[in-house]
Amino acid sequence: MVVSHGGAMIELLAAVAGASITAAGMSLSAASKQNMQTRETIVRLATAVENLSDRLDEFHSDVKANNSEIFQRLRTVESAIAKLEAQYRQS
Repeated sequence: MVVSHGGAMIELLAAVAGASITAAGMSLSAASKQNMQTRETIVRLATAVENLSDRLDEFHSDVKANNSEIFQRLRTVESAIAKLEAQYRQS
C-alpha cells in the first residue's frame, strides 16, 4: 500500500507539473501575442504621426505662400494709396 500511495503521489506531482507547464506556456503565448499587438499599435501610431507631420509641413508651405501673396498685394495697395494721396495733395 505504501508503494501505491507513493505512485499516487508521483502521479499527483506529475499532474501538477504538467498543469504548471501548460499554464506557463499559455501565459508566455498571451504575453507574446500582447507584445506583438503592442508593436503593431506603435507602428500604426508612428505612421500616423509621420503622415500628420508631412501634412503639417505642406500646410505650413501653403500658409507661407499665401502670406507672401497677401503681403505683396498689400504693398501694391499701399503704393497705389500713396500715389493717390500725393495726387490729392498736389491738387
